[in-house]
Amino acid sequence: MSGYRSLRDLGVSLGSLTVVTGANGSGKTSLYRSLRLLSEAAQGRLVATLAAEGGLSSTLWAGPEAIGRSVRTGLHPVQGTARKAPVTLRMGFSGDDYGYAIDLGLPVPSYPFPLDPAIKVEAMWTGELLGRTNLFAERRGPLVQLRRARDGTWRDVMTNLSPFDSMVTHCADPEDGAELFNARERMRNWRFYDALRTDPDAPARRPGVITYTPVLSGDGADLSAAIATIHAIGDAAALEEAVDQAFPGSRLEIGPGDRGGLLLHQHGLLRPLGPAEFSDGTLRYLLLVAALLSPRPPELMVLNEPEGSLHPSLMRSLARLLLAASRRCQIIVVSHNEALIGALHSEGDVAAVRLHKDFGETVAPDVETPRWVWPKR
Repeated sequence: MSGYRSLRDLGVSLGSLTVVTGANGSGKTSLYRSLRLLSEAAQGRLVATLAAEGGLSSTLWAGPEAIGRSVRTGLHPVQGTARKAPVTLRMGFSGDDYGYAIDLGLPVPSYPFPLDPAIKVEAMWTGELLGRTNLFAERRGPLVQLRRARDGTWRDVMTNLSPFDSMVTHCADPEDGAELFNARERMRNWRFYDALRTDPDAPARRPGVITYTPVLSGDGADLSAAIATIHAIGDAAALEEAVDQAFPGSRLEIGPGDRGGLLLHQHGLLRPLGPAEFSDGTLRYLLLVAALLSPRPPELMVLNEPEGSLHPSLMRSLARLLLAASRRCQIIVVSHNEALIGALHSEGDVAAVRLHKDFGETVAPDVETPRWVWPKR
């Protein structure tokens, strides 16, 4: 990530389960948001989301273009200088199979929506590192080119793509754009959980229709249906174990009928409890269980501070859930809860990214920076 909020220039390697941690204000939320923005590109919402955050003027790195050695040693104060490079906000990722990068900048002066950043360059390639030989889709301004499947030459698929539309959503050509289409669908399948409410008016506390729901929604409104689906076609044994580990002697049940709600039987009670009666911690834990035991695991799942409302005694159970889920999909956990972080490290192999602030810039000094090449404008 480069140029987004406190992420002046940050690259990190991620494992099958990665914990991103750091003090308040160290940039954890900025890193989480940047990952979500990459997913928004595949949904066609990237520019609108950035505009809702205040546009480039609010989301760009607010410090100097470069921080010299004399500034870092205190010889000179932090101060603005004449900009040498164009205004840019760049995001990207890569894995063993494919990578994607996007570069956004200022719109032309005559553009009627000044808060909207303009997409300048996009690139998608096979493998980890961008190169000319493994590039298969490229966008420069309004021009999008795809590499032909039959002979490897390039052809223009669009010459007038608007600055607020991504090639990922508009140029999955059926003839030569199969790789672009597949990458788009994989990015759309990424899941983000940061709005699992547990307050008295939380969506998960309301009655809902019990229908096939292999993926818990972002707000958890379909919790009962998601639990019922795990019971029917998912790992019901793992569900029972997760509940019993956290609440010994307890079990879940789905009430009768298509609107039967989620019921929790607890040892010593004469009747089961419904979601409206759950404590905040109980509801939060069951929401996380439904997300992590999804019968349709995504390629990437990102959880922002999942430990909210949970008692420290539940951290080990949550850690075991996260580790088990990371064997089916890649998971990133953003947290500063030492009890959860300690439980994760004691239960299994976890990659750690500890963020710090240095002259207002988010850095990860203990993590090796991966090799990376940005596409040039």
